[in-house]
Amino acid sequence: MNSGSEFDAISRIASGLQNQESSMSFVTRIKTFAALGSGVIGSGWVARALAHGLDVIAWDPAPGAEAALRARIANAWPALEKQGLAPGASQDRLRFVETIEECVRDADFIQESAPERLDLKLDLHAKISAAARPDVIIGSSTSGLLPSEFYADAVHPERCVVGHPFNPVYLLPLVEVVGGEKTASEAVQAAIEVYTALGMRPLHVRKEVPGFIADRLLEALWREALHLVNDGVASTGEIDDAIRFGAGLRWSFMGSFLTYTLAGGNAGMRHFMAQFGPALKLPWTYLPAPELTESLIDRVVEGTADQQGERSIAELERYRDDCLLAVLGAIKSTKARHGFAFAD
Repeated sequence: MNSGSEFDAISRIASGLQNQESSMSFVTRIKTFAALGSGVIGSGWVARALAHGLDVIAWDPAPGAEAALRARIANAWPALEKQGLAPGASQDRLRFVETIEECVRDADFIQESAPERLDLKLDLHAKISAAARPDVIIGSSTSGLLPSEFYADAVHPERCVVGHPFNPVYLLPLVEVVGGEKTASEAVQAAIEVYTALGMRPLHVRKEVPGFIADRLLEALWREALHLVNDGVASTGEIDDAIRFGAGLRWSFMGSFLTYTLAGGNAGMRHFMAQFGPALKLPWTYLPAPELTESLIDRVVEGTADQQGERSIAELERYRDDCLLAVLGAIKSTKARHGFAFAD
């Protein structure tokens, strides 16, 4: 009987197919960057790509889009020159085209920055993906739509991701990278590699959730701010001052969890949670707080312990103080150059 050899043959075929799937590869060496949509976010991507010495092909069907895009790039260029341009970087390497197909067919990486409408993105990505090479990553700048939904009709959806940036895209490094149900893990890693090469700080969002990470945090703050204005508690300027001259300075280099770790003193986060955790039940916000279970406390404590690493609280306090002095000094000197007082 040949059942053994037949089984071996089938196993080899199956193994070969698995290896094919597991060795899925995507373009990560980028020479030509395609940008679809040239508003505030799209033009920011174009500026960043040009500053990194890439050729950029742009498309936007809006009347006057090319002139508006070139004006935005020119306005951003002085800041990019101060930051430092890559060899060969030039505004002249931008080419504006009339069709989606012209924009994407020769591109090594594609970034879509169209309005936040599911029907529009569904149609757009069906066309983009049909015209693009199958090994080219397609990223969307969406700030909250789920990739499994708007990539539903895409050709080769395994290479489609969210690459959600922050304004101004040409200066702020954060980009949230999110895969959909059909996105290959290799595509996520390839996108992270490309964004890193563009000088960004990719943050892999491991689950598809509306708003991802940063916008969910910003939305919570925004809702509370609107409540405070609506209730006559504070003006918009006073609320901005509460951020600018307080927590915002620390957030720029330490974030929330590590800041609160220091508030717990040498006992760290667990002490902070024990001392201030009950305040979550107080009516300080309009948002319901999660139940403060032991599991949640443990996860927060373990996470902040990883952030703290081997550094003592005293070491982190010195780091915090040095960063605060540097940030405050930079803000003061920059405000003075532009005719502002520090308190303005």
